[in-house]
Amino acid sequence: MSSPEGGREHPRAWEAGETALDVSTSRVGYVMGHVGPRYQLRPLNGGREWEADPENLRTAYQSDALSAAAATANTSQHIRERM
Repeated sequence: MSSPEGGREHPRAWEAGETALDVSTSRVGYVMGHVGPRYQLRPLNGGREWEADPENLRTAYQSDALSAAAATANTSQHIRERM
């Protein structure tokens, strides 16, 4: 659906529990809810929530989730190697 302001699409409404990709940070998380216009997301493997603007969210595909899991595993491996 287009808006009259510049022809941009309105961001979709997200439901708690949906999996989304925050394109501004390349992070994948579960939508936890929203306060005002910003959504709170939690990483797939748990951790600290972050906020995202709705125009920066898109549906996360399985490949996005796998990429996020690989990045987490790589970071964990680098941390273990430094110990």
